[in-house]
Amino acid sequence: MTHLADLPVWAAIPVALLLLLGASLALIGSIGFVRLRSFYERVHAPTLGTTMGIGSVLLASMLCFTVLQSRLVLHEILIAVSMLVTTPITLMLLARAALYRDRSEGSDDVPAAPPAPPVQTAAPPAPDAAPPV
Repeated sequence: MTHLADLPVWAAIPVALLLLLGASLALIGSIGFVRLRSFYERVHAPTLGTTMGIGSVLLASMLCFTVLQSRLVLHEILIAVSMLVTTPITLMLLARAALYRDRSEGSDDVPAAPPAPPVQTAAPPAPDAAPPV
């Protein structure tokens, strides 16, 4: 049996709104994943939807259980920090790996790699110059 019936209305409304927001953002990210064509377009929608959607669901969970248990519940912050750190890093690594693969295969869908900057070496001292003091 759940204790959600004990949740006061003043807390139930924000919890429900945060859950709806989180579910909506996750749905938008999923639709973006299906509708967009290339890998580079597809990788952004689920990442943003997941990060913001999970954040809303975690806020709803923190509020709900803080009110029900009459104490501050903060262990969801560990989940949120984990998601906020790992999701963008995963996006960057996947995008760079795909870009490297596409450039190696000579795909026309990605821009060419920028030219490498020229390597500057120190000029040898002139033979008639006095050594530094």
